[in-house]
Amino acid sequence: MPSPAVADLASARLHIVTGKGGVGKTTVAASLALALATTGKRVLVIEVEGRQGLSQTFDVPPLGTEEVRLVQHHSGGELWGLSVDAKAALLEYLQLFYKLGRAGSALEKVGAIDFATTIAPGVRDVLLTGKVYEAAGRPRGGRGSKQKALHYDALVLDAPPTGRAVRFLNVNAGLADVAKVGPIRSQADSITSMLRDRRTLVHMVTLLEEMPVQESLDGLRDLADAQLHLGAIIVNQIREPYLSPTHLEVLAHGDDELDETLREQLTAAGLRPTNPMVTGLMREGRDHAQRLALQEAMAAEIADAGRPVLELPALTGGVEDGGIGVLADELLEQGVA
Repeated sequence: MPSPAVADLASARLHIVTGKGGVGKTTVAASLALALATTGKRVLVIEVEGRQGLSQTFDVPPLGTEEVRLVQHHSGGELWGLSVDAKAALLEYLQLFYKLGRAGSALEKVGAIDFATTIAPGVRDVLLTGKVYEAAGRPRGGRGSKQKALHYDALVLDAPPTGRAVRFLNVNAGLADVAKVGPIRSQADSITSMLRDRRTLVHMVTLLEEMPVQESLDGLRDLADAQLHLGAIIVNQIREPYLSPTHLEVLAHGDDELDETLREQLTAAGLRPTNPMVTGLMREGRDHAQRLALQEAMAAEIADAGRPVLELPALTGGVEDGGIGVLADELLEQGVA
């Protein structure tokens, strides 16, 4: 049974995934979205950085600005994907609020769209998160429908890395010197309400290494200061011990004892224990033992943060050949839905 803290994750509707670059943030976001879809939900997973990480993960053509179905699960659940582009979002915004039509295309041709989204990063973030807001609030019958049921049961946002996540999610602060009134300020206020809602959780992905753990802990504090609700710390790529406690104990002793033990076991296995072979095995064994010790120390620091901790194993074959499904099952077993 999941702990009460982990069980609370299942009540979230918008899951925001961030983490230091290189920790597998997109893989975790995809796995979480797939896990939710396998429970019979209609889920939308959204990327905002234009790296097409989701298309590579699910082995589909590059995602565009239109939502496409990635997975149809036998439970009835569906997983849809979307790649949000700031330029396309601004054109849509101009059409929606100002009915510019062809004039919007003309602005794009002269570079005004690129200028606007570059010179005012706060506006860019409102446009990107605005697409999330629209998808989250869309009724089942589409825009303009009076149905109370929502089109998506859950959404997963593959957010920018921790170094930019707080600014990206704190859209009101980003607009402080750009737009104090008007439609875009009103939209930012609505987006902020959604992001600070208790059904919106920000999950932090990390590895059990010193720099990712430290950046994750700092990021959690910054996110909390921005009045965002924290979800789980998702520890990715945990390495299982290849050595037994007895072997680790032998590694902790002197070279002579280890050397003798290795030679005896290699001989018993029918191998001839050469000096380079024994030396190499001793080095590999010590490196592995040090890695396990580091994992244990980093895991203790993460536990002290007081957040639910979810663990995902290192996949020797990567995410291909069903790896994403394996990770999704791991998350389900730990109570994310």
